[in-house]
This record gives sequence, structure tokens and C-alpha cells, in this order.
Amino acid sequence: MGLLMTAIFVAVVVVTAVLCALFIVALRPLLARYALARPNARSSHLEPTPQGGGIAVFAAITLVLAAVELFVPGALTDAPRLALVFAAVLGIAVIGAVDDIQPMEVLPRLSWQAMAALVVIAALPAGLQIFPMLPWWLERALMLLGILWFLNLVNFMDGIDWIVVAEVVPVSAALVAIGVMGGLPGDATLVALALLGAILGFAPFNRPIAKLFLGDVGSLPIGLLLAWLLVLVAGGGAIVAAILLPLTFIADATITLARRTIAGESITQAHRSHFYQRATDGGFSVMQIVGRVFAVNVVLALLALSTFVIASRAEHLGALAAGCVLVAALLWNFARGKR
Repeated sequence: MGLLMTAIFVAVVVVTAVLCALFIVALRPLLARYALARPNARSSHLEPTPQGGGIAVFAAITLVLAAVELFVPGALTDAPRLALVFAAVLGIAVIGAVDDIQPMEVLPRLSWQAMAALVVIAALPAGLQIFPMLPWWLERALMLLGILWFLNLVNFMDGIDWIVVAEVVPVSAALVAIGVMGGLPGDATLVALALLGAILGFAPFNRPIAKLFLGDVGSLPIGLLLAWLLVLVAGGGAIVAAILLPLTFIADATITLARRTIAGESITQAHRSHFYQRATDGGFSVMQIVGRVFAVNVVLALLALSTFVIASRAEHLGALAAGCVLVAALLWNFARGKR
């Protein structure tokens, strides 16, 4: 990577972080007045806390990428396609903002999310296929379901302070490294950089005990952006890396949903059944939980990156197996509680 590109990368992270923090400082009084998250049966907080920090995250990412397009000609190689992705992200951010203020019914919410996911799928390279043995239309249908699940699981997992930070920082940093190694297009790599910077700018305000939450206006767009980035990674042939990076969130949310479904519980009802929530009930502090999640995600990121360094299929399967064992141990530890 050349000196100019290195300088651009550093500038994107730093400027996005600073912008996000400044936007939060400016918006927080307004959010405290109109967008308070009040404690309920599912909550891990005890006091009403402003939500909507995702507005600052999305605004900072968008402005920085627009500035890159304006002041660094050629840095974005396919701005129209990227604009389509961000139109979908903006749409889902609006739905998230509405849901933060006045909770929506499940069907309308899912319908809007599906439309945003379809726009992101339409913006993918025409020839991209993760599993070439499947018919194109079937893979796109499965992709739609997968993206819908992923953006919602990020929302589900945003239930205690700093947990999204503990997920997104290692994942987005790994995605940047994958981009540098040629596993992501340049535009997508810059998006991952901007996402990393924005989350770092948001992190001080969400540090336990949080002064601000992302809200659905933040967790849903972050989920959609990460889903798009991971689909691009998988479409480039790095399927194992695309599975390993979000494995902690995928495992917790998916196992919890399956367990609730088998028990005959409503999957749309607010609950405290996620492993990280059971860990708080089992005696772990918030910092102990997010510290463990962050450490596991760093190891998962390293395992994912190792699949780019070593091309052996056996190594890839070994990395996937190691990641699964590590996440299973984490969830078992959370479910067991502090003994």
C-alpha cells in the first residue's frame, strides 16, 4: 500500500471518529428530550438513557465518504453502486428511527427491511456468486433471508453497553485488512474504514455506564453495512472468513431463537434469553462480558485473516473448527454464570 493510500486510510478513520463524536455532542440534548430508552423487562439499564447515536454514526460515515469522492478523485471506483448501497442504508436508518420513537408492528418493519436488503443485493456485482452450484435466483433468495437475519441479529445483540463496539471494532478492522490483501474492493474497504472510525467515535459515549445508545437507527444500518461487506468477502471466495468474523453474534442470536422456538415462546416478544443477558443475570459485570466478547472476536478476526495467508483447505477447516469451539466455550461460560 502506497504512502498516499496509507494517509487516506488514517485520515478516514480519524476524521470519521472525530465527526461522529462531534455530532453526538450536538445531538445528545435533542435525543435526551425526544428519544429516551426507558427500562423494560428486556433492558440491562436502570435509568432512562438517550438513544439514537446511530444518527451520528451514519452521518459521519456518509460525509467522510462523500468528501473522499470529492477531494480524492479515483479513490472510489464505483460511486454510483456505492450510492445505491447507502440509499438502502439511509432507508433502513429512517425505519429504525421511527421504530425508536414509536415501535412498529413486526410485518411492516420486516417489509421495509426486505426492501432495503433487496436494494443492497441489486447493488452487488452482477457476476457475484457465493455457491456457483446453486441457481442464481435461489442464491439471491437465500441471500435476502440471510441479510434480513443478520441485520436483525445485530439489533438483537445490541442489549448491553459496548457489546456492539466489541463486535464491530474487530470485525471492521479485519475487513480493512482483508481489503488490503485484495479480498474486498477498494470502495468496500473504505466503507469498513469509515465504519471503524465511526464506532470508535461512538464508543466513549456508550462506555459502561452508557450515556447514549445506538438505537435501531444505528444497529440496523450497521447490520446492513456489515452484511453487504461480508457478502462481498464470501463472494470473493473467502467463505470461511465471512463466517468466522461475525460468529459470536450469529451463534448467540441463532441458538437463542432456536431455543425459544422449540420452547414454544414468541420470538417477537421482548426477552432476556440471549447468552450475554444470561451472563449479566449470572453475576458477570458488563465489562467482564464485553471484554470476553472482544477478546473472542479478536481471535476470530485473526483466524479469518489466517485463511488469506494459508491457502490450504485443511487450514481453513481447522480455523473454522477452532472458531466454533472458541465461541461455544464463550457461550457455555455465559450460560453457566459466575461460579
